[in-house]
Amino acid sequence: MPTAREIMTNDVTCIHEQDDLRTAAKQMAQLGVGSLPICGDDNRLKGMLTDRDIVVKVLAEGRDPANVTAGELAQGEAVTIGADDDAAEILRTMGQHKVRRLPVIDGHQLVGIVAVADVARSLPERPVGDLIEAISERA
Repeated sequence: MPTAREIMTNDVTCIHEQDDLRTAAKQMAQLGVGSLPICGDDNRLKGMLTDRDIVVKVLAEGRDPANVTAGELAQGEAVTIGADDDAAEILRTMGQHKVRRLPVIDGHQLVGIVAVADVARSLPERPVGDLIEAISERA
């Protein structure tokens, strides 16, 4: 079974926790992504920021994205996967936490991101179908 390191996207760009959300949105648009890891000054992962976070937690509440930092939206400890964890562990973690993207950590270093699409390309159809069903269920 493949490991996270083997199927991850390894070209990862962080948004710094002190950067404002206008900067984050521009960065997402330039990169063509819907989420960015939030990294602190110590280069450690502080959380994940999604385009949905910006819309629901900032714009919908009438807040100005230029006056909200990425760090303000980092909620607790990010759900991650180890670089050498296998695809079964990726599936379990995504399903348990109902997430579609997992930052991949090697020690304390962010080395990549595993998305549902990465898992889908590397595994047979049924486990991926079970994952989609698990993360799509409403709590």
